[in-house]
Amino acid sequence: MTSMATVTEIGSLLSRRPEIRGGRPCIAGTGVSVRRVAQGHNMGLIPEEIARKFGHLSLAQIHAALAYYHANQAEIDADLESEARRTDALEEQNRR
Repeated sequence: MTSMATVTEIGSLLSRRPEIRGGRPCIAGTGVSVRRVAQGHNMGLIPEEIARKFGHLSLAQIHAALAYYHANQAEIDADLESEARRTDALEEQNRR
């Protein structure tokens, strides 16, 4: 008898729900947004380093998030830029 490997549908690793992270795409069941994974990637971290940084995420989950990021880079980069502008505005406000 041959054993069949368990197959995971890549889409099942990600979710997008309005009540979690404002509807941003996330790693299913974790609340970790694709944006957070993309930030690590954009800082030069490799997928294994990102997985270690979070500790509770599998390498498959990281790769799924990165695949989503690369397929929807304009959306995620715009979200990252918007967040950076909000952060800069708050920091400027606190300096006054």
